[in-house]
Amino acid sequence: MKLPQPKTEGTVSVEQAIMQRRTVRAFMPQALDLNQLSQLLWAAHGITENNGFKRAAPSAGALYPMDVYVVVGQNSVVQIEAGVYHYEPNGHFLSLITKSDLRDVIVRASLSQVWMAKAPISFIITAEYKRVTVKYGKRGVRYAMIEAGHIGQNLFLQAGALGLKAGIVGAFHDKELIDVMNIPPSHEPLLIMPVGYQA
Repeated sequence: MKLPQPKTEGTVSVEQAIMQRRTVRAFMPQALDLNQLSQLLWAAHGITENNGFKRAAPSAGALYPMDVYVVVGQNSVVQIEAGVYHYEPNGHFLSLITKSDLRDVIVRASLSQVWMAKAPISFIITAEYKRVTVKYGKRGVRYAMIEAGHIGQNLFLQAGALGLKAGIVGAFHDKELIDVMNIPPSHEPLLIMPVGYQA
């Protein structure tokens, strides 16, 4: 699914977004629109130069070992069916991986943190370490984790600029999460970020 073109100007300053950033664990069931989802994905991992490949978050050696997935609930994003989607920065589009509302299953894989299921969407940030360790050896694992932090902060700030809020989760069973999402075993999950309107 091709996504709407992201905006590069907004009405909220970086300073305001930083000042208002909070981790939220209570969401309303209100659906997001396709423009909001597009903007969030671009801010997380989108390409930020014309005819280039540099992305919104810095990456060691510009090797980009990260993948961004989004878990969409039933009736949670206008014009998108429930499911697990993979974000494709080249072309700015989504690929459907699994067609089902998996929010409750993701909750179970995340030590039953039930508040997560209320969020209309959750971003899963994964790392394929071999993309970066091929150049940097074991140190590349650290570089990938640093990159995940940059992506997470971009999501926090972009969510705030759109009038949304985000949570962040690091407690989950990696293999269980990989299995239920039906993603490659080499894509190791590092963060889950539920996003929506604050309750």
